[in-house]
Amino acid sequence: MIIFIKNRILHKRTQELNAINKLLTIENENHMTTVQSLQEEMNKLTQIKTVSEIAASISHEVRNPLTVTRGFTQLLRDGSLSDEQRNQYIRLSLEELDRAERIIGDYLTFAKPSIENEEVLHLDKEIKYIVQVIKPYATLNDITVEVNMEDCQYTILGEKQKLHQSLLNIVKNGIEAMERKGKISIELKKYNDLAQLIIEDNGKGMSKEQINKIGTPYFSTKEKGTGLGTMVAFNIIKAMQGDYTIESQIGKGTSFCITFPLVE
Repeated sequence: MIIFIKNRILHKRTQELNAINKLLTIENENHMTTVQSLQEEMNKLTQIKTVSEIAASISHEVRNPLTVTRGFTQLLRDGSLSDEQRNQYIRLSLEELDRAERIIGDYLTFAKPSIENEEVLHLDKEIKYIVQVIKPYATLNDITVEVNMEDCQYTILGEKQKLHQSLLNIVKNGIEAMERKGKISIELKKYNDLAQLIIEDNGKGMSKEQINKIGTPYFSTKEKGTGLGTMVAFNIIKAMQGDYTIESQIGKGTSFCITFPLVE
């Protein structure tokens, strides 16, 4: 009789525990749904904030060249201008309009970083092209460019023009981060099944806080930079299934390590 009563009590408590467990399961599911909804809402708010920051950056940066162009256009009304002054104002106006076009182009590339005309690229040849393009700018700033590539062809998938845009931006930033007599090195080698490209300068370097912020909208280590160019460069690398890491020390320089998957 005692055993029977104990079994009844045990059975009842088991039912109570099962009921509590069901309630806890339902509560947990409701909690997870709420957390997921909040996470989705946070992601939307983050995206809206990012778009707002980019829009503010674009608006600010485009307004400057347009204001300058408007000023020069008004000056062209002056009939007493010499041909030399008139040509100078026209040249400066065109340069400012070109700058506005580049800013808008960067924004459009950021908004749509997908690779549309994908082809097999010989990375060593593309780097040689980058060096040819950037050397005059480096020489103008009294910067030495050193290239070290293994005697091997590395083929990757990507879009040539966008790859050029991305790498030129990173190399150009490295040149601008250095004082005269500086040096920028470009090294290409194989790492496992990846092509590894290292772009290193001995410029002013960055703090950990700056490294974490680089590539985000409205942040730049340059006085007149918008941060869009670097952000676009990083997005292009990601769109080509690549990856990157940044190492830097204040006063010693910065190193960008970019990797792309190799293809046959």
